[in-house]
Amino acid sequence: MMSGDNGNLLSVRDLRTYFETEDGTVKAVDGISFDLKRGETLGIVGESGSGKSVTNLSVIRLIPSPPGRIVSGEVLFHGQDILSLPAEEVRRIRGKRISMIFQDPMTSLNPFMRISRQLMEITQLHLGHTREQAYEHAVRMLETVGIPEARARVDSYPHEFSGGMRQRVMIAMALSCEPELLIADEPTTALDVTIQAQILELIRKLKEETGTSVILITHDLGVVAGMTDDIIVMYAGKIFEQAPTRELFAAPGNPYTKALLKSVPDPVHEEGTDLYQIPGLPPDVAHLPPGCPFAPRCYHAEEVCRREFPPFVQLNAEHFSLCHFAGEVYAESRAERDARGGATPSGANVEPSENLGAVDPSENPTQGGAGR
Repeated sequence: MMSGDNGNLLSVRDLRTYFETEDGTVKAVDGISFDLKRGETLGIVGESGSGKSVTNLSVIRLIPSPPGRIVSGEVLFHGQDILSLPAEEVRRIRGKRISMIFQDPMTSLNPFMRISRQLMEITQLHLGHTREQAYEHAVRMLETVGIPEARARVDSYPHEFSGGMRQRVMIAMALSCEPELLIADEPTTALDVTIQAQILELIRKLKEETGTSVILITHDLGVVAGMTDDIIVMYAGKIFEQAPTRELFAAPGNPYTKALLKSVPDPVHEEGTDLYQIPGLPPDVAHLPPGCPFAPRCYHAEEVCRREFPPFVQLNAEHFSLCHFAGEVYAESRAERDARGGATPSGANVEPSENLGAVDPSENPTQGGAGR
């Protein structure tokens, strides 16, 4: 499928990435599919260990092998399958046409190299800049991401910058070659709330100015609420829910998504009451229970959930949920939405269409693919 025919910059199909460990095979990513259109932002949300980061490391072929291996699937970038390209060609794409911001800049920036040199290496390699051109470009990029007195600070070492400034340097590096796709993996995790907001606003502003498509990975649904066009919710290596952002916030169709939303602190939280937390712990993906992986923690679970893996249900044209009771959960969410006056966290009023029933991801490759 060529992206030029459908507006998709990236199409992931039935991706499976496994890790061999002493405890057995860990199916970190187990049969997921999704699309990303040009100029749009996709949020990938889930608890630690859900497969979010492994998904995107697989997209750019940075899985450490051993112990990891991409078992099957396609990653179509402009219709080309990245997983089947020679390693040298992937290296030309990575850093130039697809860039990634990692969650901890101190593990990504070389502490022994000046910021200028680290920025210059990228454009000298991918854009053929001379040393002088690369240096001037490095200064401009630091100015672009809001680092004050960029020319005076470009020759600093990473430890001379604050955490927020180091993250801005990482964004400058990622955007140096004007990539078509920017993957941001928990870009605000180690930062305080004020700096988090600044970094997210910076990513949004640069995306609007450059037209870059973005994949934003996070464990926090609050982060993606105002940043994304669509959201994928992952759990135990599967896609549990997939929908446009406003639709998902207005009427989630999966108990896990509802639990995540309930866990987000409420600004008007009643004093003296405990914040909600999802009971139990995420499963050991090397030893998943039969049936639904979320069943042991799920308020809606019944015997069928513990016995049979759930179907991937289509709730409307763009909304999918991996759940035996997706229709009931969806109806419950819509009733709750109506009770609060039809408002969503973004203030939108969404009127979803009727339940369209279960789908087979293999027969509907542009959606879902949450496994079988």
